[in-house]
Amino acid sequence: MKYIKISIVVLLLSTILPVLTLRWVDPPTTSFMLQHMIKTRGEKRVDTGIYYSWVDWNNISPYAPLAVVAAEDQKFPSHWGFDRESISKAWQERRQGVRSRGASTITQQVAKNLFLWPGKSFVRKGAEAYFTILIELLWSKERILEVYLNIAQFGDGIYGIGAAGPIFFGKSALQLSRGECALMATVLPNPLRLRLDKPSSYMRQRAHWIITEMNRLDHINPKPYLKSISKRVHNLLSGLT
Repeated sequence: MKYIKISIVVLLLSTILPVLTLRWVDPPTTSFMLQHMIKTRGEKRVDTGIYYSWVDWNNISPYAPLAVVAAEDQKFPSHWGFDRESISKAWQERRQGVRSRGASTITQQVAKNLFLWPGKSFVRKGAEAYFTILIELLWSKERILEVYLNIAQFGDGIYGIGAAGPIFFGKSALQLSRGECALMATVLPNPLRLRLDKPSSYMRQRAHWIITEMNRLDHINPKPYLKSISKRVHNLLSGLT
């Protein structure tokens, strides 16, 4: 019994401390980046590099967080890491044999990309849920978005808006326009199949829908962090006029 208690304490400390540290310390890499490097080297590919350049919140276009919320997780301001309605709907569709889009929130994607591995096993999903709870408890919503935008994959070996902006648009993360941020958000479900260097008609249609949702969210301002984004958007527009 004593060893079980010690094991539980060790497990908690070994997971809580890294998550708490990353509230202030920018991650030098992620689990997904390390797995990409191992995979490409095993395949003996010529280009096994990782393109990753951290960008602080104030140096990211205000359109970027608005775009990913509109595209990926519109309930992000109000949930605690899980969208129960989307999870229930996805579960029902799978029981009916209907292929459905995943119900992962932005926080769940951060947890998976930072600490875990691809896959749909119960072990992986359980670990993802645990880290999601820790992140929601220990980080601010703004920090979750900042990390997400910096570690999300936008292409083969291209992680984060700091690397993707210059590669695909020749711009810094701060200079990206509303349309460019919306287009970037379209690749997040599958950044290897959906290519920013060759956007398909589906991606362009999806980007148009995302812009419509961005406009709607920008006026709703349901939570302080979205109000902050809205203010940055309007300040940026004022500076251009």
